[in-house]
Amino acid sequence: MENPPNQSIYVRNLNEKVKKDELRQSLYYLFSQFGRILDVVALKTQKMRGQAFVVFCDISSATNALRSMENFSFYERPMRLSYARTKSHAYATFRGEIPGAAADDKKKLREKRKATDDGGKPAKKVSKPAASDSAAASAAPAAAKASDAAPANTKPNKILFCSNLPDESRETSESMLGMLFQQFPGYKEVRLVDGRHDIAFVEFASDAESATARDALQGFRISPQHLMKIEFAKK
Repeated sequence: MENPPNQSIYVRNLNEKVKKDELRQSLYYLFSQFGRILDVVALKTQKMRGQAFVVFCDISSATNALRSMENFSFYERPMRLSYARTKSHAYATFRGEIPGAAADDKKKLREKRKATDDGGKPAKKVSKPAASDSAAASAAPAAAKASDAAPANTKPNKILFCSNLPDESRETSESMLGMLFQQFPGYKEVRLVDGRHDIAFVEFASDAESATARDALQGFRISPQHLMKIEFAKK
């Protein structure tokens, strides 16, 4: 019997070799396109290996993510998704539904949502998004304005140029982009630029296959502040 709709999604069949921090961060990036995330729970205990929970702010976001990401190839393994059996502690605290919930618990939840490092990007622990809904909403017009400023290269190329990426570490950027693009036929590799974490090149076997990936992932919300821009690389 399937579990009733819930704000929390139960994710299984995950690659157990991926480190916990990287797994949580990648899950956050992957699912944040569907709505505001309150928490990402991924434990490395024997019982929880290969499993995680992604907690959204509302049921509609969770439902959209569940329908869209079932069997998505994540670190070379298809994800299996379902609604969680119970409501998460993070959501209940967020809604004020825990009678007598400690004030410091609520404070910690708020701090996690607002936590950012000195550069303004999400902190290493990505349990909560770094920006509010209003900031996320304002990111879209800003990204659109930036894309209008310079004309995109429309001449087909098997190599794609990706910009407006989060300024993360080299390892994180490479694994994150590989995870997104490997689902498309003809994918070959991701190439990063030394000293720049906000841009990258992704190579496919043919122009047609790169075009398919470009059209599918154009404007993909990698984080609340970053809508990925993809164009054909200049020959």
